Amino acid sequence: MHRSSSSDKPRLSGRATPQGTLRYAARFHGASAPGYFREIPGGLVMSSVGIGTYLGDPDETTDHGYTESVTAAVEGGINVVDTAINYRFQRSERSIGAALKHLAVKGYARDEIVLCTKAGFLTPDGEMPEDVEEYFAREYLEPGILNPEEIAAGCHCMAPRFLDDQLSRSLANLGVQAVDVFYLHNPETQLGDVPADEFVRRVRAAFEFFESAVASGKIGAYGLATWNAFRENVQSPGYMSLGEIEALAREVAGADHHFRFLQLPMNLAMPEGLLRPNQTVHGKTLATVQAARALGITLVVSASLLQGQLTRNLPTYIATALGCQTDAERALQFARSVPAVTTALTGMSRVEHVRANLRMLQIEPAPRDEFLKLFEQNPVSRSSS
Repeated sequence: MHRSSSSDKPRLSGRATPQGTLRYAARFHGASAPGYFREIPGGLVMSSVGIGTYLGDPDETTDHGYTESVTAAVEGGINVVDTAINYRFQRSERSIGAALKHLAVKGYARDEIVLCTKAGFLTPDGEMPEDVEEYFAREYLEPGILNPEEIAAGCHCMAPRFLDDQLSRSLANLGVQAVDVFYLHNPETQLGDVPADEFVRRVRAAFEFFESAVASGKIGAYGLATWNAFRENVQSPGYMSLGEIEALAREVAGADHHFRFLQLPMNLAMPEGLLRPNQTVHGKTLATVQAARALGITLVVSASLLQGQLTRNLPTYIATALGCQTDAERALQFARSVPAVTTALTGMSRVEHVRANLRMLQIEPAPRDEFLKLFEQNPVSRSSS
C-alpha cells in the first residue's frame, strides 16, 4: 500500500516560523511589490497568492506536474501550499512531499513554507478501489478507526480517532513531522445529517483533538475550510456562525486557542463572504471577512479563478477598476485585494500556470479606492443579494 511505503521514510522536521517566513520574503526583496507578502497574528509572513492542488486526474503525469509546479511556485515567491488528503486520492499530498524534498536540496528550509492540509472526507489511497465498501470496511471500520454512525452524508467524518488517523497519513504523504495549518474540511457537509446539538458536539470534539495535536507538535494551528457555510443566509440549513465556532474553541482551550484560520471561496462570481452581512460578532452584524478580522482569524480564500472560469471574458468595468494585463490576473487581484484576506489560493498543476500567476509578485494589491470602484457597478453587488 502507498501508506506503508512512505511512513518509514525520513521526514522534514520543523514548521513555518516568523523568522523563517520573514527570511523567505527577504529572498524577494526588491522584486516583490509592497503588500505582496503579509504578516499575520503570530508573526508568520505569507504570500498573497498561494498554490492549490485540488484538480487533476489521479495519474503519474499529474503527480509530476504538481511536484514541478509546487517547486517552481516556492522558488518564484509563493510560500503558501494548500492541499487535502482526499485531493486526487492522497496523490496531491505525495506530490507536494516530493517537491519539498527537491526544495530542501535547493536550500529552501521547512520553516519558510506555510504548509496546509485538510481532513474530513473519506478517501481511497492512490486510486479508486474495485470494491469501495470493502476497502473502507477493511481500512477504517474493522480496525476501529471510525464507526458507521460517525459517517455523515456517506462520505464525511470528524471523529477524533479518524482525524488522528488522517493527520498521521497526511504527515507521511507530505514527508514532514508537522503541518502549519490543519483544516476541518467542509464540516457543513454534516449539517443536513445530524441534529444541531450533535453537530456542535462533534465540532467541539474535533477541536479538542486539534488542540492536542498542537500540544504534541504535529500542527501549528487549525481552522475550517468551507464551501457554503459562511456564504449563505442565516436561515440556510448549511449556515454556520463564525462567532459560535470561535466560542467553541474558547470553551476547549481558552483565549489562547489555536483556531486561527478560515478558508472559504471568494472570487468575482462569489463575493458573498465580503458582501453578505450574515455574521454576528460582539453584537454587530458583519460580513464574514469583517467577522474573521474582528475575531483575529486569518482569512484564506479559495477558488480565486473559479477553476478557470474567470480567466477570460470578464466585463470591461473590471479591467477599468483593477487594471492588470489579463483576466486571470484581474481575478487574482480581486481575491487577494479583499480587505482582511491574507492569501488567495489558485490551483496550479502546470509550471506555465505558476509562471503566469507569479506576475502578481510585481503588482501591488488594489488600493481601497480602486477596489471599491467595482461595487459602483451593479453586476457584482447583485450577485450576493
